[in-house]
Amino acid sequence: MLEIFAQTYWERMAGTATNPFQHLAEPLDPQVANQLFYNLSKLEDPRYGKLPFSIRVLLESAVRNCDGFLVKQSDVENILNWKQTQTQTVEIPFMPARVILQDFTGVPAVVDFAAMRDAVIKLGGDPEKINPVCPADLVIDHSVQVDFNKKSDSLLKNQNLEFERNRERFQFLKWGSQAFKNMRIIPPGSGIVHQVNLEYLARVVFNHEGFFYPDSLVGTDSHTTMIDGLGVLGWGVGGIEAEAVMLGQPISMVLPEVVGYKMFGSPDKFITSTDIVLTVTKHLRQVGVVGKFVEFFGPSVAQLSIADRATISNMCPEYGATAAFFPVDDVSIEYLKQTGREAQKLAYIAKYLKAVSMFRDYSDVSQNPDFSLVVELDLSTVVPCCSGPKRPQDKIALSDMKKDFESCLGAKQGFKGFAVAPDSQTTTVPFQFDGKEYALSHGSVVIAAITSCTNTSNPSVMLGAGLLAKKAIENGLSVKPYIKTSLSPGSGVVTYYLKESGVMDYLSQLGFEVVGYGCMTCIGNSGPLPEPVVEAITQGDLVAAGVLSGNRNFEGRVHPNTRANYLASPLLVIAYAIAGTVKIDFETEPIAINSDGREVFLRDIWPTREEIQREETKFVIPSMFREVYEKIEKVNERWNSLVAPSDKLYPWEATSTYIKSPPFFDGLTMQLYPPRSIDGAYVLLNLGDSVTTDHISPAGNITRSSSAARYLSSRGVNPRDFNSYGSRRGNDAVMARGTFANIRLFNKFLNKQAPQTVYLPTGEVMDIFDAAERYEQSGVPLLILAGKEYGSGSSRDWAAKGPLLLGIKAVIAESYERIHRSNLVGMGIIPLEYLPGDNAESLGLTGRERYHIAIPESITTRMIVVVTLDTGKTFSVRMRFDTDVELAYFRHGGILNYMIRKMSEN
Repeated sequence: MLEIFAQTYWERMAGTATNPFQHLAEPLDPQVANQLFYNLSKLEDPRYGKLPFSIRVLLESAVRNCDGFLVKQSDVENILNWKQTQTQTVEIPFMPARVILQDFTGVPAVVDFAAMRDAVIKLGGDPEKINPVCPADLVIDHSVQVDFNKKSDSLLKNQNLEFERNRERFQFLKWGSQAFKNMRIIPPGSGIVHQVNLEYLARVVFNHEGFFYPDSLVGTDSHTTMIDGLGVLGWGVGGIEAEAVMLGQPISMVLPEVVGYKMFGSPDKFITSTDIVLTVTKHLRQVGVVGKFVEFFGPSVAQLSIADRATISNMCPEYGATAAFFPVDDVSIEYLKQTGREAQKLAYIAKYLKAVSMFRDYSDVSQNPDFSLVVELDLSTVVPCCSGPKRPQDKIALSDMKKDFESCLGAKQGFKGFAVAPDSQTTTVPFQFDGKEYALSHGSVVIAAITSCTNTSNPSVMLGAGLLAKKAIENGLSVKPYIKTSLSPGSGVVTYYLKESGVMDYLSQLGFEVVGYGCMTCIGNSGPLPEPVVEAITQGDLVAAGVLSGNRNFEGRVHPNTRANYLASPLLVIAYAIAGTVKIDFETEPIAINSDGREVFLRDIWPTREEIQREETKFVIPSMFREVYEKIEKVNERWNSLVAPSDKLYPWEATSTYIKSPPFFDGLTMQLYPPRSIDGAYVLLNLGDSVTTDHISPAGNITRSSSAARYLSSRGVNPRDFNSYGSRRGNDAVMARGTFANIRLFNKFLNKQAPQTVYLPTGEVMDIFDAAERYEQSGVPLLILAGKEYGSGSSRDWAAKGPLLLGIKAVIAESYERIHRSNLVGMGIIPLEYLPGDNAESLGLTGRERYHIAIPESITTRMIVVVTLDTGKTFSVRMRFDTDVELAYFRHGGILNYMIRKMSEN
């Protein structure tokens, strides 16, 4: 099988592979003979018309790329037979049209490519073969953080700091854009990757090398699914999997079930898209859609703008699905027109999609396809809500927020509990700030951030926030100055229409200044809190709150000092900032007493949907999008003036603490060895449920007491220049030390939250990296024990690379998040899964045993293997290699090793 893959790769590159479906190709316009498309209606197969629209995209890709090797005729038949294969595990290849990356995951990808070129040379191959053959866009959006936030020059100051901190990384990325073909870099300061993708990069239909075909993509960020809202099929994959796609390999996937999500009814005039998406998230979590596609249909879909749909699709990872697809309709075409796409492209987009039956009329029930399962939502039942305090799926009706928080305070430690003793729940701590006295208590808001592409891509909630700010100022309301407020739009278009509509001044008066164009607070780049605030929180051991318009609120992600974090619409972010606490019932209590001593309620300043729509129609216009995006690749002068190396091989600098050649390919040869059993392994960490990639590989600030900080200090780096883990993902020495360095990691060995573990041979408690280093010196393999949903959260290849460098050979968990399981396989770590009904507790595992895992030389997909403990106890687990391709990658020691060997063959 491996030899066939290699053969096919080079046949593709040489253009000699033949397609048995070539007879389906015909001109879209009879007058233009050299612009073809694969006319799937000529299959004359009644099954096609009943396929979900998302599955039709997979089918078209299989038909167009069918070569008898990577994509076979049997794959096409399997996709056509989708309805009959729901109870089976059917593996198919998928070749997306493009790849999208952001800089936190993009830098490691380019580092890997550079190191792979070096490795190919050592094996006698041509380094130029390591080059993207699939178009790739990399948007630099994860590096800027909220250091300055209260003045009109905050944006410039934060951007200047971003360049100072990240110059090495940016120079490296600029080298990559010059050294590799087919790779486009969108410079820092341009916007958030998914919003730029939606407003600018998305083609919807490709017109490339004489063929029309659907736009589709995979991305190195879990929220790549946002583009599904525009009818472009896309989802997040691990960075290493994306690298393989860039090198011409297909995604190997199990043909998914498709859940039809029917929307009907009309939302109340005060409901926002954020309320709808948080409702959908909780609903689909309850339904159970992990590993499945969700496809939206029903009469009310046509009422949703593309921005509303994109908001729902963006949070797809939070409800666990692979993709959340809204097929293209007239509203999609209007959006493309609104965002300044060319009329010529709009014409062929609609014509092509109609020709292949991928254009949707949501009011036409005859177009409704077959689904694996149908669930429904009546939009009239949606109520204003938030989610938290620790997970995005934990929706709370706005009317219940106060009592929910008070309940969480005293509840036992967990997703809905902080274990605050009853006599400490009324603690108040006074403090001085800017010469005035204030007080903090449990539930005090210290961060209020309008952030994240989830909401900043949506003009309705952004203009709604601006109108609410206007009414708040007109009613004499203000925000306490110690609260860290910020506004980080997803693109320059947002600032444009906020200014043109006149609401930007009111946002600024409340402290919501534009602080940067990037993910910022949503990914933990929230910057420092004022020292008096931190001291007050620490002194009172307070559960302080952050409120953000983001998509993730896992423990330790937003800020180390905000233990309660709530996702909310931009309008509610401002409302809670004004109130200064989450312990408020907006229905019965005033949001504040204004400067005249009058009580003002939230309902007094809340704009209606009609008010917002008037502003949107008037101010969100095509010329804005064209003006912003015509100059997006050249507008950043600091980026333009960066000088990068011109060599095809990267000249690694031994002194760099940002970019370092990784050790993954050290000693790699062309010879393959059979898999070996894992003997005498110790458990490095004994973890519970919902351990996220933020726990495994944090992206936030590097704390001064951490292993990574000690390493950087030893290299002469000043603590103020430590920067974040996310910014140092190009350096394996930092990232290995940062693995499991989240202060909110709960390790059962310690029975508390701490980035530490027990070194079992001696019983010493130490930092996790230090323990792993001791085990490595003894030549002992390591395991991780975990519960359900291991690896949920953001797509982070370092959440697999880091454990590999710590010596982890396998993870035993109850279940895995899809992308993270794939990443583990891609790095050669074995994902083992307890059999149904088993877990560490039921099996009596303490984690202090030593483990022997028998790995046979001949492995098959989803194979059951036996684990034997030094106590004599045995139990069985399933190896979660789900496809033959994953087995091939594992046998090579990972996907990158596999690619290097194939590229090094003559």
